[in-house]
Amino acid sequence: MVMSVSFSFSKAIDCKLNQNDAAKVANTITVDKSGHGNFMTIQEAVDHIPLNNDQWIRIHANPGIYTEKVTIPEDKPCILLEGSGYSQTTITWNDHSRTDTSATFTVSPDNFVAKGIAFKNSYNRPVQQTAEAENAWTQALAVRIYGDKSAFHQCAFMGFQDTIWDVKGRHYFNSCYIEGAVDFIWGSGQSLYEDCSINSTAGRLAPLSSEGFITAQGRQSPDDPSGFVFSGGSISGTGKTYLGRAYGPYSRVIFHGTTLGAVVVPQGWNAWKFQGQE
Repeated sequence: MVMSVSFSFSKAIDCKLNQNDAAKVANTITVDKSGHGNFMTIQEAVDHIPLNNDQWIRIHANPGIYTEKVTIPEDKPCILLEGSGYSQTTITWNDHSRTDTSATFTVSPDNFVAKGIAFKNSYNRPVQQTAEAENAWTQALAVRIYGDKSAFHQCAFMGFQDTIWDVKGRHYFNSCYIEGAVDFIWGSGQSLYEDCSINSTAGRLAPLSSEGFITAQGRQSPDDPSGFVFSGGSISGTGKTYLGRAYGPYSRVIFHGTTLGAVVVPQGWNAWKFQGQE
């Protein structure tokens, strides 16, 4: 691990702003489970947006639990997904096993913003503390983020293993709640997590495993710009957890000004398969 990283975030200027609208969006699509909106599911709203859209389109999801798997394809950029607060609006599903297909929410295009919404994978939540349960522990993603210039404001991410797959690109998380036990923030993104509350549920692993892992960052070379920076925020939870383990030979994670609760083990880091690369 090295203690320097260069981040270059820019405004999503690729999308046109509507100066005649207070929110600067070209159109707002309302999703309401009870039928009092334009659509009843979030995926229907996404499907309605034209391909290669170049104007900001807002999808506003009214309060409710939306039990669906949502995918935003690469050719649908410039989407603002807005809930009514992450305690009020939730997207949830319970797929598992495969990292490339299990995510409750997948966003592939550049220029995406989410605000005030929760993303949840309910598989393995809560965990039964039995030997049979250990065999069932597997990847169960809440979100999978591919595109560049994605931002999440006041969102929640809840899972058990691999909650956030921060795949690649520049991403910004502000004032978010993130929950999991094993590698629950992982990938090769170039991302800033600012003032986020991290809740490790590693206590659910006992007695089958003694510690959990918050991050698993996958930087592959000295020239790879990827890395995770956690600025401010806090870490709390149950059981014991490492700040991270190396998912790549040049794995890079920095915590700066973060309040570390007693849940964090004194060693801090685990080199995993890359002993000697510390």
